[in-house]
Amino acid sequence: MKDRNCILFDLDGTLSDSGEGIMNSVRYALGHFGLEADSRVLRTFIGPPLKDSFRNHFGFNDEQINEAIRIYRQFYDEHGFFQNRLYPGILELLGDLAQAGKTLAVATTKAEYYAHKTLEYLGIDRFFPKELVVGAYLDGTRSNKAEVIATVLERLGGGTAEKVMVGDRKFDILGAKANGLDVIAVTYGFGDREEIEAHKPTVIVDSIDELRKLLLG
Repeated sequence: MKDRNCILFDLDGTLSDSGEGIMNSVRYALGHFGLEADSRVLRTFIGPPLKDSFRNHFGFNDEQINEAIRIYRQFYDEHGFFQNRLYPGILELLGDLAQAGKTLAVATTKAEYYAHKTLEYLGIDRFFPKELVVGAYLDGTRSNKAEVIATVLERLGGGTAEKVMVGDRKFDILGAKANGLDVIAVTYGFGDREEIEAHKPTVIVDSIDELRKLLLG
């Protein structure tokens, strides 16, 4: 893959391991409705918009979805948010990319409010210009990954030739392709290899060391 001057990162499952906090928050919200889910189902909530996951897995209507997200956020604010950590090697990778003059952005379907809070909590907000951290609105709009990526590209200006998306789920691959971007899919996050291979990213890497070699040479 040729050199890229601008790198768009997904957040959950790409920069940080947020699985425990997200799954515990979903589990708590489901309990309000007298429902349970095993870890396999809970894991699928990491990546796509919450409203889609509650609808697709449990058949929630709009009123139930809104209530589930309210309860989810209540628990997440108090507990789940703090159950998050950087993947080993990410801090060093971001520092070296910045040192190499790369422009770094975040494109996530996590609510943008929480994306900024998460980057600050993890101590990596300094690597990302505030205007290039783009996520969903709190009301659930702009939650499609293609739309999020398009917003980042609009703010960056110019074409797609020197830009690449890095993510761990099929949503990252589909969103990048919809915007004409190459995409690096990582298998250390929450998307399994079968899912990733089925959606044909530009490149697949299995570790942060491999990602480093690809982005920095």
